[in-house]
Amino acid sequence: MNDITIIPSAGVVIPAPYTARHLIGGVWMDSADGAVSDRFSPAHGSLVSTAAKGGRAEAEAGIAAARTTFDAGDWRFSSGKERAAILLRVADLIEEHLNRIALLETLESGKPITQAKGEIAGAADLWRYAASLARVIHGDSHNSLGADMLGVVLKEPIGVVSIICPWNFPLLIVSQKLPFALAAGCTAVIKPSELTPSTTCILGELLIEACLPAGVANIVLGFGDPVGEALSTDRRVDMVSFTGSTDVGKRISAAASGTLKKVSLELGGKNPQVIFPDADLDQAADAITFGAYFNAGECCNSGSRIIVHQDVAEALTAKVVALSRKVPFGDPLDPATQVGAIISPEHMAKIDGYVQAAVADGADVAIGGGALHVDGVGAQFYQPTIVTNLRPDMPIATDEVFGPVLSVLTFATFDEALHLANNASYGLSAGVWSADMSTCLTFARRVQAGTVWTNTWMDGFPEMPFGGVKESGQGRELGRYGLEEFLEVKTVQMRIGTTRQPWVSS
Repeated sequence: MNDITIIPSAGVVIPAPYTARHLIGGVWMDSADGAVSDRFSPAHGSLVSTAAKGGRAEAEAGIAAARTTFDAGDWRFSSGKERAAILLRVADLIEEHLNRIALLETLESGKPITQAKGEIAGAADLWRYAASLARVIHGDSHNSLGADMLGVVLKEPIGVVSIICPWNFPLLIVSQKLPFALAAGCTAVIKPSELTPSTTCILGELLIEACLPAGVANIVLGFGDPVGEALSTDRRVDMVSFTGSTDVGKRISAAASGTLKKVSLELGGKNPQVIFPDADLDQAADAITFGAYFNAGECCNSGSRIIVHQDVAEALTAKVVALSRKVPFGDPLDPATQVGAIISPEHMAKIDGYVQAAVADGADVAIGGGALHVDGVGAQFYQPTIVTNLRPDMPIATDEVFGPVLSVLTFATFDEALHLANNASYGLSAGVWSADMSTCLTFARRVQAGTVWTNTWMDGFPEMPFGGVKESGQGRELGRYGLEEFLEVKTVQMRIGTTRQPWVSS
């Protein structure tokens, strides 16, 4: 472990805890029963925030506010220009408060401060892109239905949207959903993770400052049971947009089926990168290292499974091991840190359980394989870990570990590589590395994934849709498709002539 790059405590003074409250109908409020939950920094152990702990009463109040506001019609019938102006103001305010937001996000989630700042800047860009879409919503017209008929297809906001977000990218993921819902003219009830509530509440402050009308965006804090359950089942909610684990996504889909509300799910992944023997191994190794350890592997898009040609497997693995030793793990408040703390002790145990089970089943650990203690900070960190000599059916090769753990599989032929890539319940993203564009394009067309990267990994743009197939979810975020998720299609057929052929003869 001594040859791993470790960043000790930066000695940064932790600010006073943030107080997070519900935002319902434009009013900040505590829970009716006064219940709260405390969040301690996974990296530093200090109290970061105290949040109101909502129950069914708060969830129903948030839904009622969103429903009343939507039905009143002022927001949904506002012009695209008016909605875009507010979204643009929010983007500016996010940038103005970037340092404050990033610090709280780092303290609550354990992610590196430099990464958090980059994500907050990216969130502002998402709000600006959604603002541009607000002004281009349009339907269709059909003037070929006959001399006295005109058909119009309208795109209308779907209504009240429940937005349920995870802990790994708190502000970024709500910004992949909320501005697009608002651009469409929807109202929303947002539930952030109970582990990372604060930055969503800061966003609520910015929404008020940007003059978003009261009741358009409501925030209810609390746990999945009962808050998330209420947001998924209430008849006054027209759509649920959820990002999180596949197991929870299945439960939300089942809960929402009672009212047949629309459900958009962005779930887990066990994302393969396939490396052919003609690939640039140095570039591939660097991208693989990034994909495995970015956000400590707590990322649905983590490139946690590489499938490498047997002729270059040993060389590539050696390169990734060497790079892994150089990646700075440690205090997330140090700008030099690239990998921070694991979100909770329970999740640490889950990650390590996969590694130890693989070793017991005959796998080898090329580097890492255990907890990492960081001087002056704590022990809620996990070493960069690469596991080799795997069978494709081992849990570490098929399940979403959600930690800084890379599984290495090998192949001999294109068809074998494709089979290994597709032989998973997930289908979120995939990558292919080859100097032959024909190989890349053939793989991209045949792999079962919502996103395919060729000779790169995890590049993202607001213009490009994001989402998975199979058990990685349904629906899409970002791009114009992300806006379409929040729109309903309505057909209007108009008789414009003065006569109509009678059905009943006189």
